[in-house]
This record gives sequence, C-alpha cells and structure tokens, in this order.
Amino acid sequence: MGRDEHAYDTSRRDFLRWLSLAGGAGVAGALPAVLAADARAASPVIVVTGGTLIDGTGAPPRRDATVVLVGDRIAWTGHRREMPAPAGARVVDARGRYVIPGLWDMHTHWTELEKISPPLYLANGVTGIREMWGYAEAREIRRRMDSGEVLGPRMVLAGNIIDGPVSLLGPPAALVRTPDEARAAVREDARNGADFVKIYSYLDRELLDAIAAEARAAGLPLAGHHVYRLGVGEVTGAGMRSFEHLHGMPIPLSSREEEFRRAIAATPLDPADPRAFFRTMRELERRAAATYSPAKARSVYGHWRRAGTWQSPTLTVNRVMTSPPDTYAGDPRLKYIPEALHPVWANAVRLNAPSTPEDVARQAAYFRFQVRLVGEMYEAGVGVLGGTDCGNPYCFPGFGVHDELELLAEAGLTPMQALQTMTRDAARYLGRGGTMGTVTPGKAADLVVLDADPLADIRNTRRVGEVVTRGRLITRAGRERMLAAVEAAAKEPLAAATRLRTPPCGCLPAR
Repeated sequence: MGRDEHAYDTSRRDFLRWLSLAGGAGVAGALPAVLAADARAASPVIVVTGGTLIDGTGAPPRRDATVVLVGDRIAWTGHRREMPAPAGARVVDARGRYVIPGLWDMHTHWTELEKISPPLYLANGVTGIREMWGYAEAREIRRRMDSGEVLGPRMVLAGNIIDGPVSLLGPPAALVRTPDEARAAVREDARNGADFVKIYSYLDRELLDAIAAEARAAGLPLAGHHVYRLGVGEVTGAGMRSFEHLHGMPIPLSSREEEFRRAIAATPLDPADPRAFFRTMRELERRAAATYSPAKARSVYGHWRRAGTWQSPTLTVNRVMTSPPDTYAGDPRLKYIPEALHPVWANAVRLNAPSTPEDVARQAAYFRFQVRLVGEMYEAGVGVLGGTDCGNPYCFPGFGVHDELELLAEAGLTPMQALQTMTRDAARYLGRGGTMGTVTPGKAADLVVLDADPLADIRNTRRVGEVVTRGRLITRAGRERMLAAVEAAAKEPLAAATRLRTPPCGCLPAR
C-alpha cells in the first residue's frame, strides 16, 4: 500500500497551498435546479468536521476528525482542533456520524436515463460507476456529466459489447464473424473513447485472440463475460482484467472439469435459439458446483492472483436470478423506476427464475454456493470488485450498492473489506489509486457522511446524510429533493427514442 494511503495529517502549509490553487473560484459546473438551495451557499472550500473518519485505507477509524475539501480535491485531514474552518467555508457538522469515501458501483447500466440513474447514484453515495455497455447514449451522458450539464457520478466507460455472430444480444452490440471484424470493433471502441473493451460469452478462440491483440495495441484492458467455449485460463491468458457475474466460474473449480468441457464442446450454438446454450451453461454450472474441488480452487485462485485478474461477482443480480419470479414485485424502490419499465423487468425475470418447489430449492442452494465462493476467492487474495449490474430487473441504480455490500459481508468479508471493494480496491483496479478511492489529502473530493457506523453493521451504509461529489456538496435536504424529483420523473412517459432494453449482462439476456 502506498505511503499516501497511510497519510492522515497534513500541515497547514499544505492546506494553504491547496487553498491558493483554488484561487477563490467556485465549484466548477452548474448545479441543476433541484439543488438550487445548495448552490446559493456554494463555496470552493467545504469542511466536514467532528465525525469519525473511515478513510478506506484500512487504518483504524479516526474520531473527531476534520476533512477539508478545496474544489475537487481533499486538501487536509486531521483532528478537528487542529484546523478551524476557514472564513467563508461551507461547514458540515458530522459530530456523532461517520465519513467514508464515495462509493463506486463497478458494474452498471442505464446511466443514460438522466432523470433516474445519475441522481439515484448520488443520493445513495455512489460517486463513481463503471458503465458496462458503451453505446452512443452512454457516451453522451458521460460527456454531459463531465461537463457539469448533468449532476452525476464519475464514469469509466466500456466500449460496445463484442460477441460472436450467434449471440444473446441484438443491436447495438458488435456481433463479429471474422478476426478482421473483431479488430475493427476494437478500433471503433478506441475512436469512441472507451476506457476498456467489453467481451461477451459466445466468442471463439480466433475471435478472442484478434480482439485481445487489437486491444493491447490500443492500450485498452479487456473485461466482461467468460467466453464459455474456452477454458478460464485461456481467457485469462488473453489479458482478461475482470470476469463478471461468476459466469462459468464453477467449471474450472470442479473435480469433473474435463467432463463439463466436453459437454460444452458438444453443445451447438443455435442461431434460431441462442438462449438454449445459455440454459445449458447454467445447468452445467450448477452441476459443477456440486463437484467443487478445494484443491483445484486453490490452483485457479493462485493463477488469477498472479495474472492480476479480478472478479466482479454482482451478487445482487445473481440473487434475483435465483429467486422465484415474484420475489421483488412489491419492492418499494420500484417507485424510482420508470413505470414503463416495470413490465419489462417482470417479463424478463420470468425467463430464468425458478418456479417449481424443486427448482426454487436448487437455485437457492446454487446462490448460497456463489456467495461462499466469493468469500473464498477474497480470502485467497483474488481481487473482488463490488458491482450490482443495475438496470437488470430489481437491481436498482444507487440503492443496489447497499444490497451488494450486505451480500459481500454475507460472503465473509468484514465490513471494512466490503467497503474497500467499492472504494480503495475499485480505484486500484481502475489504475486510479493515486487520485481517488480513499479520504486522503490530494485525492478526489468524493465522500459520504453516514448517520450510523458501517463497521458495526454494513447495512448502515444505507443511512446516507450528505454526499460530496466532484467537490460539490449535496445536503440531506438536497438528497431528499433529488429522490422526490426521481419519483416524479418515474411517472413520466419515456422518450420515444429510449431503448426499452433489459441490460443483457448478468442473467437476463435481451432475447
């Protein structure tokens, strides 16, 4: 761990240097009308004082702490007595409360629903996201958030999803038939400003090799789904930085791996019914879970650890996938989801949800296996990223991070470790550990003030008071106004151009 992550106190000279760099300027970008009351009190200096600081480095909590933010940077941290609030600063009284880094959801969709997703992220303390499908609308909402036209989280953006010619996906995914088409798809990602290349499940070795080579030439990492017809080691060897959803993961951990590999090779990809292969894989994964080999697992985990390959398990969507279809039909958070999408979610979840008592029991047992697997991976040193796959049915933007944190704790991670999958570790994975992910001087001004201690109970991350994002303070009242505005927007008709598409990443493909 770098020295900057252990630093807690900074000198008054350091603080004054940050203040001079701010030059007295206001916070960049215009705030939306829903936060007008906050905007009237805007200041380039925000002081969060008196709380217990859980800085995300793993250091013990610091009581009676002050954090000084200047513009979009953390300028100073220390004991409250050591730094009186500068004149004109905006002060957040955090006494009796807890300060954590802004959270990252490392697997998201539907960010382009600008009246819904961006405010739900921020209202829940999510100040950064990894958006996993980089089509045109996602690129445009990132531009608007970065420019300040829309108040929203920082976004790391995938390229367009790349899959083989037979796929669960439809437009705008890039369905490639030849290595030349695969390389062209990666070049298009690079031209569109993608931060990484997203691959999908139905590629073959020749196509994957072409994608990987072109991605390396463009300096773009690979992430996405395991390529089902290949061994996990083959995909890792191509440069895979993160596997999503645990898809395919039970098979290399099984004592009967070769038997399952033969079954996969013998299963055709039917263009008339691409879902059939997906259903076969799900059944093979459940059978593989029953033949889990701890010795094989140790070997595979060691390989991932050495290769720097992370897991983004998205337990939130996996839980939905393995639950009876009406489990979440009465979720009160549906009031924040456009009403036109409620039947889309309900219909999509029925494609995979168990219905008979026997299947319900089987699926529940499989989900318990997935949860246990995440804990074992983490314990073995495999990097784990906290992500939700929000946009899939009953995976709610913003709210879902708290669901995921609770499930990670259920997997055996301590509350601190669970928090770090969405703060420090997310930043490290993204190559941004030096600039964000912890509440330490010099890093991005993203933090959350909680009303209760998340280390005593991870469910306390739901108790959000104030949020600072890109150096902008969202007060408790501002959060309430944002949520009310989202609830009103959810009752409005969707624009005609909106893609009524269930994100096909985790469990519920589009067709």
